[in-house]
Amino acid sequence: MMKKYGLFLFSLLASGFFLAGTSSAAAFESSGLQPVAPYGVFSTFSADGLKQGKAAASVSLEKGSEPDFYRYSAHIAYGFANNVEFSMSVPYVSEWEKKISGFEDMAVGIKHGFFTEGRYGPSVAYIVTGSFGSGRDEFSTDGALGVGLVVSKRVGPVSGHANLIYSTPDKSSLRDNVAFAAGFDFSVAHNFKILAELYGKKSYYSSEIDQLEARFGYRFLTRENIFTTIGAGFDIKDRSPQYRVMLSVTVACPKEKRVIRKVFEEGE
Repeated sequence: MMKKYGLFLFSLLASGFFLAGTSSAAAFESSGLQPVAPYGVFSTFSADGLKQGKAAASVSLEKGSEPDFYRYSAHIAYGFANNVEFSMSVPYVSEWEKKISGFEDMAVGIKHGFFTEGRYGPSVAYIVTGSFGSGRDEFSTDGALGVGLVVSKRVGPVSGHANLIYSTPDKSSLRDNVAFAAGFDFSVAHNFKILAELYGKKSYYSSEIDQLEARFGYRFLTRENIFTTIGAGFDIKDRSPQYRVMLSVTVACPKEKRVIRKVFEEGE
């Protein structure tokens, strides 16, 4: 079983390296729609999502280097049905190249799971994304529309995920965006997971792959409905940013109710 998972993950990672080519250094790196914990790795979505009536909200912080910048983001998600999830991300960038600060475009999306994981097959979902031209000019695409495919598979304590998302901007001077991601989370304990991700992108500002990054970290259950995720990303393509650190805190509601079973001895 673990061998099958290893081959599955290796093929995902290999595809990312195969797609990576040479290009000029990237311009601004837009973040777009991001998953909320625990239904994703860092930027990789899981085909699973919030169940009907469940909601989650998170705040995140990124610190990038070369170029230096901070990104503060707020994310929300809501389960309209057991297989339909709405999500929204609002990112704010500070001190990009030490001088530019402002909002990125607000991004929204709907994820619909249409195939449930079986003994051998994975879970599969499609995602439709959109953004509004609400950001500062240097960070905005004047709006964009996108569509993508999300695949997830669990083998024992390990869950693997793969994403491919294509977006087209409204601003005529920009190019289409293609993002691909492969990640997994390994459950070390019921409240602790190790995370790893390969994330790549052909951005709105390039005609070739201009971002390829390896990310590692962990997620722990701070309380029964609070998830804390800590990670770091490292450039593996000699492009920018060369590295980043990431922190996010997610609150899920309502809290899951624990079922307490009472054991009665005979004669009581």
